[in-house]
Order: sequence, then structure tokens, then C-alpha cells
Amino acid sequence: MLGLYFLGTYLMVPVLAGLFGRERIVTTQNISPTNYMTVFLNRNYVRPELNHILLNAEKSLKGTGIEIGYLDASFPFVDGFPLLPHLSHKDGKKLDISLMYENELGELTNDKVSVSGYGVFEEANDMEIQQTSLCKAKGYFQYDYPKYLTLGRINENLKYSNKGTRQLVQALLSDADLGKMFIEPHLKQRLKINDSRIAFHGCRAVRHDDHIHIQLR
Repeated sequence: MLGLYFLGTYLMVPVLAGLFGRERIVTTQNISPTNYMTVFLNRNYVRPELNHILLNAEKSLKGTGIEIGYLDASFPFVDGFPLLPHLSHKDGKKLDISLMYENELGELTNDKVSVSGYGVFEEANDMEIQQTSLCKAKGYFQYDYPKYLTLGRINENLKYSNKGTRQLVQALLSDADLGKMFIEPHLKQRLKINDSRIAFHGCRAVRHDDHIHIQLR
């Protein structure tokens, strides 16, 4: 049965996905899944325009050493079919991307801090917007539930890299086809990037200080 699943996933599903206007996320030397379960579970399908954004960002990042680690996108078929636990990943127009990290010497690394790519948060400091506290105080208890979805913490010597994440965000925003980007308000403060496409996702979603969410117009 497992062999049939692999056969379908790698040979049949990509062909059928084309009928729904979707394709697998491109994989290159500098674009790859943070967690290969994303690929195995067919959570890696997007509209072609999203692949163009990734490829253009890859060009912009040439020489920086930054690789784009992608997370959940959409299933290959049928608009409106939810990619749980996400609320909006149901049309091939959305994609999550990992943040950037650095080692003890302050050097950028493409390693991540959780097995799944989710759930290890870069908390707000005392001078930044406390959005998690604000949302949970309003009764949105689910706001930080990705902390249960790490599948295990790794590379605990690493810390969030504002410099590397800023370069990654700027590369993604350089593409006019990018419609919106969601990232936690305190990280937007820290990045100091003035772009109206960087928006707050709302308390009904989950916190975005463990990943970046991008979507088409």
C-alpha cells in the first residue's frame, strides 16, 4: 500500500493537480521543504504564480547564503478543501515559509529550530506589541496552539536572525504578484520594513512569529 501511495504522490497527483491550476512547489538548490512530511502528505501545491515568486526571491537572495525553506501550502485538488489546521490554505494561493536563524557566532544558518517548522516562537520583548496576550485576553485561546505542533525542538543553540529574516522578507516583497504577507506585529516592528502588504492576520488565526505567510493577490 505504501508503494502505491508513493506512486500516486510522485507520478499521478502532479498530473491531476494541473487540472486544478496547481503545481508542486519548485525544489532547487536554494528552495526546499523545511520538513519532508509536507511533500509526503501532498501539502506542497500552489498556483504557478507562487512558484514564480519563490524563484524570483531566490534570484534576489543570490550570494547571501539564504535558502528558502517552505512549509505548508495547499492540497493539490479542489478549491475550498481545508488544509487543517490552517484556515485559509485551501486554494493554492497561500504558502508558509520558515524564519531565518543564526548560530552562537551570529552567523546565518539555514537550519531550523523545530522538526515540523512550526511552534517555536520568537517572543515579543517588553517594548514591542504583545499581540499574543491581546488575542488570548479576548478569548482566542487557539492563538498559540502551534506550540503543540513542533514534533520536537532541535538546534536549541540557534536564535532568531532579524537580519536574515529581513533579507528574506525583502526578497519576497520585491515581487509585484505578492498580495499579502502575514507576520506577527512585533516582528514587523523589529524588521522595520514599511510595506502595506505586511498585515496582521487577526486573532481568529494563529500567531505568526514562528513562520511567514505569503499569498497571491
